Amino acid sequence: MTVIREFFTDLSKQKLRSFLTLVAIAWGTLSVVLLLAFGRGLGTSMMEGMLGAGNQVIIIYGGQTSMSHEGLGIGRSIRFNESDVSLIERAVPGVEFVSPQYGRGGTRLQAGDVTTNTFMEGVNPDFEIMRTMYPAQGGRFINERDVDEMRRVLFLGDEITERLFGDQDPIGREVMLDNVPFTVIGTMKPKMQTSMNNGPDANRAIIPYSTFRNIYGNRHVGSILVRPTDPSMQEEVKEQITAILSSKYAFHPDDEQAIPMWDFIEMEEMNQNVAFGLEIFLFTVGFFTLLIAGVGVANIMFVVVKERTREIGIKLAVGARKVHIITQFMFESLFISLLGGFAGLAVSVAIVQGVLALNMVDGPGQFLGKPEISYLAVSLTIGILVLIGLIAGIFPAIKASRVDPVESLRYE
Repeated sequence: MTVIREFFTDLSKQKLRSFLTLVAIAWGTLSVVLLLAFGRGLGTSMMEGMLGAGNQVIIIYGGQTSMSHEGLGIGRSIRFNESDVSLIERAVPGVEFVSPQYGRGGTRLQAGDVTTNTFMEGVNPDFEIMRTMYPAQGGRFINERDVDEMRRVLFLGDEITERLFGDQDPIGREVMLDNVPFTVIGTMKPKMQTSMNNGPDANRAIIPYSTFRNIYGNRHVGSILVRPTDPSMQEEVKEQITAILSSKYAFHPDDEQAIPMWDFIEMEEMNQNVAFGLEIFLFTVGFFTLLIAGVGVANIMFVVVKERTREIGIKLAVGARKVHIITQFMFESLFISLLGGFAGLAVSVAIVQGVLALNMVDGPGQFLGKPEISYLAVSLTIGILVLIGLIAGIFPAIKASRVDPVESLRYE
């Protein structure tokens, strides 16, 4: 208690300097915590945006051969059909979900007097999980019975639903799709999507693939979606799919142009690396800001040592050990760092909670994500504050312990 009382007495003697030092430490802490919080939010937002287009999905497209194989030349078109989907499902172990994907742009939708155009797809029920197109309350995605019976049912994105029906409940309503009546069975729950083809899912219409084939007569699917049981099986699954399809369509297994693949698992790993690198960069910026504040702590401790020279000399003269003097000044330096640090941490938490409470992450701000103060960021910041406090106090403390008791009594 005596040490703490002496500490606050010293602070009161240097009010302005002490205040500015505490502000500097608080500002440095604020910088570290907020940069890491918003960096984490941005990284999470990037990941959510990518997963909005596909969750650990591999999309396989039919392409053109670029290598001769078994006497066959280059430039042959590779086109898939529904039997390839069944083949992959049966012959490739480690595949959890698989779906054919038919696509048709410029599809005309009409509900009452409202008409709009969109990109429409024919898929199976696995598509819901792979493309994270989860239904809003009260509706559903297409199911196996819809596929087996070639039902004329329709699942709509949230934005196109609003254009067609406004504030009205669309479930069970009839929509004319290219002049064919369909019943709306569900609408998509709003989601963020930063990666897409043929427009966002919010403006998309989904029907059973069997219904699509029956109406439009397509012989070939546009692409095949596959999701491995475990992301670690990604390369193995891709190799097995390539081996099976290359054998069936007689193209070289190394010919990547024959069946191009869009791999969301690779994109997810890349996004994670980018987000981690961003957090390291932001932490470095905040760390140097906090380091500069540490210089202020060292400065005020040198001033304290100078002003208390006589007091230190008396303590040494009456038998105080040097370790006691060093401990006292180290404690004071550490206390200043932590006092300013916890003040900065409290302000950081208030700012983050304010941003979340004011819904400042909606609209354009959604791409910055929701700031998140992690336990790791707090622990790391406290650790840095302790380190700065110890480093800033060690040299003034050593200087204080080396005071000559006789000379110190003459110090004015």
